[in-house]
Amino acid sequence: MKKNTIKTSKEDLIFDIVSYAVIAILVLACFYPMWYVFCASLSDPTVVAGCKGVLFWPQKLNLDAYRRVFSNPDIWTGLKNTVLYTVVGTTLNVLLTAMLAYALSRKNVMLKKPLTLLISFTMFFNGGMIPTYLVIRDLGLLDHRFAVILPGLVSVFNFIIMRTHFESIPDALEESAKIDGANQWTIFWKIYMPVSATSLAVMTLFYGVSHWNGWMNAMLYLPNSRELFPLALITREIVLSSATSAMNDGAALTQEMADAIKYATIIVSTLPILCLYPFLQQYFTKGVMVGSVKG
Repeated sequence: MKKNTIKTSKEDLIFDIVSYAVIAILVLACFYPMWYVFCASLSDPTVVAGCKGVLFWPQKLNLDAYRRVFSNPDIWTGLKNTVLYTVVGTTLNVLLTAMLAYALSRKNVMLKKPLTLLISFTMFFNGGMIPTYLVIRDLGLLDHRFAVILPGLVSVFNFIIMRTHFESIPDALEESAKIDGANQWTIFWKIYMPVSATSLAVMTLFYGVSHWNGWMNAMLYLPNSRELFPLALITREIVLSSATSAMNDGAALTQEMADAIKYATIIVSTLPILCLYPFLQQYFTKGVMVGSVKG
């Protein structure tokens, strides 16, 4: 017996072809620059400098740029600081965002709407760079690690997603826990957090990427503490300035090798966070959708 199938119309077929073509072009436009940097970092610098066309594969494999990058102590110091900022900052971000979202998702919280409106207001308007700098200075946080971690500790966007997700959890779970004598703290840790694993994974990814790629706070609030610079700020210096001279090893550094060092530095600073995506990809779409629609 033949199964009933929906016949695809000519218009639907044309729409699908155009859609896939546009998506393929966008994917290529986003992926190729990174692929070019990766190939150029592994290629002979003189060959890359003379290559006028599209670079699809490494040309004359050369790892000298990576050797110079890994021999630079600033890279290792920046990597250590970035891992610290990412782990500590993301843990505090996710924890405080979940706690705030849980508190303002309860139905009987006093001043729930005014507090939510006040928090949401900061997503559209903030004090600005100079007032924020003055606050950090007056708190005595300049040239301190907390100057990188504390600002922006709770993202309003992530808070809204998390709060909406908590509101979509059936009230029966909380009521049954209260019957068994559980308080709000127990309900939060033992019930709401375990059932929110997908949303928490997405929050971890958002916050983690933000901390790993963050350099603005470090540039503003750590002016005299280079030993506290994250890897992103070290990378920025190397890419935008002549900081590659620190990797010279006493030999003449050509412009081609300087460019190769920049490519290698970009790969070294980007690859670790890219490796995180495959582990959280399965939670990404589900976690965002779970917290975007109530019910």
